[in-house]
Amino acid sequence: MTAASGLDERLDVAAFPPGFLWGAATAAYQVEGAAREGGRGTSIWDTFAHTPGKTVHGDTGDIACDHYHRWPRDVELMRELGLGAYRMSVSWTRLQPAGHGPLNPIGVEHYRQVLEALAEAGVRPLVTLYHWDLPQALEDVGGWPARDTAFRFADYAALVTKALGDLASDWVTVNEPWCSAFLGYGDGKHAPGRTDLRDAVAAAHHLNLAHGLAVQAIRAGRSSLAVGGSNLITDLVAATSREEDVAAARRVDANNNRMFLDPMLHGSYPEDVLYLYRRQALAELVKPGDEEVIASPSDFMGVNHYQRLVVHAEPADAHLGARSVPAEPATTSLGWSVRPESLRNVLVRVSREYASLPLYVTENGACFEDYVDPNGRVVDSERITYLAGYLAAAGEAIRDGVNLRGYFAWSLLDNFEWAEGYRKRFGLIHLDYGTQARTPKASAYWYRDLIARHRQTSHREAPAGRAASRAG
Repeated sequence: MTAASGLDERLDVAAFPPGFLWGAATAAYQVEGAAREGGRGTSIWDTFAHTPGKTVHGDTGDIACDHYHRWPRDVELMRELGLGAYRMSVSWTRLQPAGHGPLNPIGVEHYRQVLEALAEAGVRPLVTLYHWDLPQALEDVGGWPARDTAFRFADYAALVTKALGDLASDWVTVNEPWCSAFLGYGDGKHAPGRTDLRDAVAAAHHLNLAHGLAVQAIRAGRSSLAVGGSNLITDLVAATSREEDVAAARRVDANNNRMFLDPMLHGSYPEDVLYLYRRQALAELVKPGDEEVIASPSDFMGVNHYQRLVVHAEPADAHLGARSVPAEPATTSLGWSVRPESLRNVLVRVSREYASLPLYVTENGACFEDYVDPNGRVVDSERITYLAGYLAAAGEAIRDGVNLRGYFAWSLLDNFEWAEGYRKRFGLIHLDYGTQARTPKASAYWYRDLIARHRQTSHREAPAGRAASRAG
């Protein structure tokens, strides 16, 4: 594509190893719809979205992309685009409506059909167990600030992997615990909409604990499965070299990144995280043995990355004493930064500071003002430029020694973008929400061609008589 030609020259597909997984991602509440079908229970996002003033235009996920009914066409689109992998999530309330007890057989059968179709299409699933859709019944008895929720999640993880693990070998426990904790319980921008920092800190610890308990439960039931977590990792830089700005950036990093990375991969909370949340009694929340559970060995780690933030000291901020703003240029329709090198930075950091585990970019993408033109096309040249730049940065990270095994573009489809409703479009495929018509964008065809080019390169370079290695 012309708009990305310069970046395409930088994007050396040979940097990506044979067997590299090229995929796209979605989340159940954002795409499925069918909110009251098949025995599905109510989640915190159902309640939140139906509360006036919580989402743009009062939008809800009741219908979303109607993926629950239209998944055969969506799987066919994945096949047409040549995707090697698809990161999906299963809905806790579709599988276990009240958050405890046996699984709903209708929900199990639905996901078995989807997973069987993916296998037939040659698309490898990476299944996320929790992508923010906590059963409302569990929220009613405390939600994530309640320690017992972590144990309910471990029970759920064991049941789901027992029911579906023969069809999916790769599982993510918890997606972006920072968002669930601090956006959901701290500032109320996400479900369940609570605004208590003490609750947010408790939720963060219990989400970490849930991850570790789930890893142990899955290993006890299906030891052959590959399991890991998926964290949102933000590239943070101090606004200046002044001591106060550097210290503010360190506090934001403690809250956003290290509060989750350190216990999962180093086995303990950092001292500055414990000090930061001394008034919220984080140290008292951590019971004997918790950190060992949280650090249960993973097979891989998912990295979700969207932008770089520039951090200024801000004494008026009661939480972190900091003000974070997107680095320039901030040109997505959400005002997020477009700095491709930030993806390389976070991948190299995680690889060098935390683990030599296989890494997957489990989410990366951008929203722009996409539309279907009079010729029936969606020419999203900005997204092509974005993807080319960020993938070039991922290739640089691989050359720097990062064990990166796959990349999942966010997202496969335009969808319900949480509190932003339907006005923000991240998809490779355009959705007309009135008709549910699916139109692959120019970026989808660009991605298809990139995948094909990589496969051709890998086949040429693979040693004779030896198949490309399986990632993960």
